[in-house]
Amino acid sequence: MAATLEREVLELDEPALDAPPAEPRPKGEGPSRVLRNPHVKFGQKAGAAMLAFLIFTKFVFPAPNSILFQGAVLGSLSALIAIGIVLTYRANRIINFAQGDLGAVAGVLSVSLIVGPRWPFWPALVVGLAAGIALGAIVEFVFIRRFAKSPRLILTVATIGIAQILAGLQLIIPSWFGYNTSPQNFPTPFDFSFVWNPLVFRGSHLLVLLTVPVLAIGLSVFFKRTRTGKAVRASAESSDRALLLGIPVKRIGTYVWVIAALLSALAAVLRAPIVGIPIGETLGPTLMLRALAAAVIGRMENLTVTFFAAIGIGMIEQAVLWDTGRTAAIDPVIFALVMVALIVQSRGIVSRAVERGQATWASIKEIRPIPPELQNVSQVQGVLLAVKVLFAGLLLILPTMLGPGRVNLMAFGVLTGILALSLVVLTGWAGQISLGQWAFAGFGAAVTGTMVQSGWDFFISVFCGAMVGAFVSIAVGIPALRIKGLFLAVATLSFSLAAGKFFLNKEFFPFVPSGRIDRPTLFGKFDLESEYTFYYLCLIVLGLVLLSLGSLRRSRTGRVLLAVRENERAVQAYGVNLIRAKLTAFAFSGFLAALMGALLVIHQHNMLGSQLAPENNFRLFSLAVVGGLGSPVGVLTSTAVFTTIDFFVTTPAVKLATTGFGLLLVLMVFPGGLGGIIYDARDGLLRRLAKRRGIHVPSLVADVRVTEDHAEDETAVLEHAMETEHAASTRGTEDVVDVRDEREEVKS
Repeated sequence: MAATLEREVLELDEPALDAPPAEPRPKGEGPSRVLRNPHVKFGQKAGAAMLAFLIFTKFVFPAPNSILFQGAVLGSLSALIAIGIVLTYRANRIINFAQGDLGAVAGVLSVSLIVGPRWPFWPALVVGLAAGIALGAIVEFVFIRRFAKSPRLILTVATIGIAQILAGLQLIIPSWFGYNTSPQNFPTPFDFSFVWNPLVFRGSHLLVLLTVPVLAIGLSVFFKRTRTGKAVRASAESSDRALLLGIPVKRIGTYVWVIAALLSALAAVLRAPIVGIPIGETLGPTLMLRALAAAVIGRMENLTVTFFAAIGIGMIEQAVLWDTGRTAAIDPVIFALVMVALIVQSRGIVSRAVERGQATWASIKEIRPIPPELQNVSQVQGVLLAVKVLFAGLLLILPTMLGPGRVNLMAFGVLTGILALSLVVLTGWAGQISLGQWAFAGFGAAVTGTMVQSGWDFFISVFCGAMVGAFVSIAVGIPALRIKGLFLAVATLSFSLAAGKFFLNKEFFPFVPSGRIDRPTLFGKFDLESEYTFYYLCLIVLGLVLLSLGSLRRSRTGRVLLAVRENERAVQAYGVNLIRAKLTAFAFSGFLAALMGALLVIHQHNMLGSQLAPENNFRLFSLAVVGGLGSPVGVLTSTAVFTTIDFFVTTPAVKLATTGFGLLLVLMVFPGGLGGIIYDARDGLLRRLAKRRGIHVPSLVADVRVTEDHAEDETAVLEHAMETEHAASTRGTEDVVDVRDEREEVKS
């Protein structure tokens, strides 16, 4: 207070000697006080956003008002999806990638009922919404609760698997009514049309205009006025505190998923008469990004800002499409919008609640090495040598027994392993979430393919392509210096979409290669056109990558990356440069991804095409998480298993493992992933060996004691918490917090 008064006194002009004494300024008033008011700040940001929107839609990409109105209608439907994403994020601190497919199933069912058995619109709508509500409750009860205590990475990948299952269900529903695909034309309840040149608006548009505002107001009243709505808000702020206050958090979580599914179902049904229902992609990555961008602009917490941001994004999308006539031009605009929103709002994003949610994204099980007490034991060394010889012999000898086509697929599997290892560095060690690794691979492929076609040396071309990928990864990762967790995942996803449709499109950038890319001959002896020669080249590169990863993990840089993942503030206290550490992780990860792309473009003889689809980023991320992001061996094992099933297994029951159902099954049975299975088995064998030889290994003994005492300790903690909960809640908030802290301390 004294410093504030002193600053105000210094800012005053010195009064004249004969002037009357100045009246004291009321406490707390002044321009600086007004500018710091949160409502004033919000008004400034809203005004700046409106000005930028008007400049964009009137000068940069001018469009008629009717086009902007069409965008507002479609954007309001995306707003319902975005609100559902925000609700599930606040309840579980994840990105729900199944949000759109929950509603898509309801939309396909409603449309099939209208066109097949000729149901009236309203009964079909009610049945569709009821199906969406039921799906939301089932998904939350069966899957989300099962992964409630798992790291957020695991739960997020689970939603990807759920989305794949629901996409398959969308393909099945039309067959129940005698259709191969979902019908795209059906009547709406309002016989209405209005011409607003150059568009014709019909009853489906009117239905959206009548429904969405009423629903938005109803949601606002629900969350602010009802007891259940207040309980939802309390659980979103702190589930632990809400539980101590007697709120049924699990039941509230079910309510949240039911509301989110209802919003998605309503959006899908209302959207169908306007743009149809693309089966399996009603809210795929392209449309999902619009809702995600709006949710990010709303900081994953403000429903009002999210709602209007989605409408604005819909209008911008239609303006870009009208002015350019190309859908490929939309994604880079959305990418730029997401990046600007993240950078501008980054300081406001870092709140305690958000930090708690983001911290669980970095909760990767660290794979420890063999204990020092057992490293020099002859049996351990013998087993390790035998395992290495076995796998080396398998990788070296097996291709000689297969035809060229099979060897070509094996080379692709090796390259996929290199790409998955890039996620080990970035996500497993540095804790930065990326859904754009295939985009970085695409840049490496474009540079390498162009240089090889121009006659450059093969190794120089591959190195240049990998370096370009590293630089692009750093450029995209610059916001990671101020944001992290799921916000960075949204940024990399938007970059992946923009890269696949715009930045790596020869129509816009001539440097992207086209036509056949011939494989060169190395040193005048090794013709890479031979599938066997190219396979062994990829195998050598994989070996070098593993050696470099091992060296990085044992170095100071590797230890710093792990420390940054665990606690950034503590690392800063020791004088570590966070900027350098994070950019190192992005550079190394981008280099590996682009290296894979550089080899893949030679392997495929042409520029990457379908590989750049954003869906492949979800599959790669899921594959790495299932393998265990903390372990290169686990990630390679997962890659080998799923690649083998994809390319070499024809049994339908076994191929089911690569679907969303198989993904969920693996995560439910083995939460630690395939890597966890391998290392748990290893530790079990080491524990038996140590016991038989009488070697005391503290780390292995501690594991056994923790496992045996965990259930008893947890029961004691819960009983202690229940005994003191009521008394603490009656004494005040500080005592409640003390009880919670004590419970956490006892658990530790």
